[in-house]
Amino acid sequence: MGILAWILLGLLAGIIAKMLMPGKDPGGIIVTTLIGIAGALLGGWLGKVIFHVDSVDGFFEVSTWIAAIVGSLILLLVFRLFARHR
Repeated sequence: MGILAWILLGLLAGIIAKMLMPGKDPGGIIVTTLIGIAGALLGGWLGKVIFHVDSVDGFFEVSTWIAAIVGSLILLLVFRLFARHR
C-alpha cells in the first residue's frame, strides 16, 4: 500500500475506534489519524506474531481493516490511560 492509502486507512480506523470506544479524548483529527496509522501497524504486527498470518494484505482486504481497527482500539486505550494521568 502507498503512503496515501496508509493515511486514509489510519484516519478511518482511528475514527471507527473512537466510535467503538466513545469518550472524551484530547486531540483532533491529526491525533486520530496518527493513532489509526500506528494501530494499523500494531494490528498487522500482532496478527503476524500471534496468528502467523500476513494481516495487512491490501487496502480492500477485511483482514487489513480488522487488524487496523483492533490495533487502533489498543492504542486508543493506552492513549487514554496516559492522558488521564496528566
